[in-house]
Amino acid sequence: MSRKVVRTSKFRHVFGQAVKADQCYDDIRVSQNTWDSNFCCVNPKFLAIVVEASGGGAFMVLPLSKTGRLDKSQPVVCGHTGPVLDIDWCPHNDNVIASGSEDCSVMVWEIPDGGLTRSLTEPLVTLEGHTKRVGIVLWHPTALNILLSAGCDNVIMIWDVGAGQGVISIDETHTDLIYSVAWNPSGSLLCTSCKDKKIRIIEPRSGNIQVEKEKPHEGSRPVRAIFVSDEQILTTGFSRMSERQVALWDLKSLNEPLTLQELDTSSGVLIPFFDPDTNVVYLCGKGDSSIRYFEVTDEAPYVHYLSLYTSKDSQRGMGYMPKRGLEVNKCEIARFYKLHERKCEPIIMTVPRKSDLFQEDLYPDTVGPDPALTAEEWLGGKDAGPLLISLREGYAPSKSRELKITKNVLNTRLPKHIGSSNESGSRGEPALEQILEQIKQLRVTIQGLEKRIAKLEEKTAN
Repeated sequence: MSRKVVRTSKFRHVFGQAVKADQCYDDIRVSQNTWDSNFCCVNPKFLAIVVEASGGGAFMVLPLSKTGRLDKSQPVVCGHTGPVLDIDWCPHNDNVIASGSEDCSVMVWEIPDGGLTRSLTEPLVTLEGHTKRVGIVLWHPTALNILLSAGCDNVIMIWDVGAGQGVISIDETHTDLIYSVAWNPSGSLLCTSCKDKKIRIIEPRSGNIQVEKEKPHEGSRPVRAIFVSDEQILTTGFSRMSERQVALWDLKSLNEPLTLQELDTSSGVLIPFFDPDTNVVYLCGKGDSSIRYFEVTDEAPYVHYLSLYTSKDSQRGMGYMPKRGLEVNKCEIARFYKLHERKCEPIIMTVPRKSDLFQEDLYPDTVGPDPALTAEEWLGGKDAGPLLISLREGYAPSKSRELKITKNVLNTRLPKHIGSSNESGSRGEPALEQILEQIKQLRVTIQGLEKRIAKLEEKTAN
């Protein structure tokens, strides 16, 4: 009789546990919007949640310590004129958050230490360039003040927030709605999934498609894709029979996945969260009441099922704490912030260990808050991996870093539309040729808009 050999893994006994009721955030009117977004974002200082708002869009920002029942007059961030669809904390400044909205704009906000004492209506900067609602906002992992946004106009825009302007527009690559966008660890590549049933690996500064895969999952429901290393991506999607799937792909050969596993027949889109320090991926489905987690290794079948955290209530969204915000003395390897209809509940993932000492194998050096590159260096073609810090002594959030927006009218760069040549000008006053080229590009843009207006007027006349 053969005995089944159990695969050894230090994460085999990881378990999830919800905090006590008095450590939850209660009486929050979580957004009822059906957009496939997390509606929640968290960092070591603050928790941000998209909430219901009349006459526009709003999100709430709370210091992590402000648990319990919230006051009905709790201040919110409410500068958008349409519902907020996505939010993202800046990885290099814990007081700065970006938001995308149905009003077609992206706004960047600065939250004071200690949280809001009154509602915030004036953003640091408003970034306008999309022609339809903005459903995805995502900061660059290693370059300071570089922000990406993707809209329902099928355009990805990259912004230099410090200069308050768009610098790159990838507008002819995607033929349909963009479901997800993810940076690789160094921020040199993008991975996108689209309604046209393709996933693409894109070099963002040139817009060149490095590699693409048609129908990574046979079903017609949305696909999500993230990098798990510079050479591999993980996707979640649906089979032709609407079974949910998870797959791992090698970018050198996308003909067949390294592994493809079927999970269940629920209808919610699975949103993956990957921890590069432990190689554990967590799958959270909107409308589910569970979190599945897997370990990604170099051995077949490559994605190994670990366990399942379940609870009674379904989740409307999920926030994922960066590693530097965890309690290392309690062997906490992940913390989620689960949105219910009227509250937010932290869920802690722990590796059971008897010792209270620092566990080096669980906490290798992790991504720190300092950028590796300036915006100018990254836009100039330079790449660098994240700067790492040790968690041996724990992590104490630093005081607020001021984000300075310097708009120079003379040196304003038009977004670099992929396919057109656009070299950055020298510092100071731009050359006459550059100004004439900018005028020419503006005229082309205006002509294009006039044609679209004429077509729409024809439709309404008929």
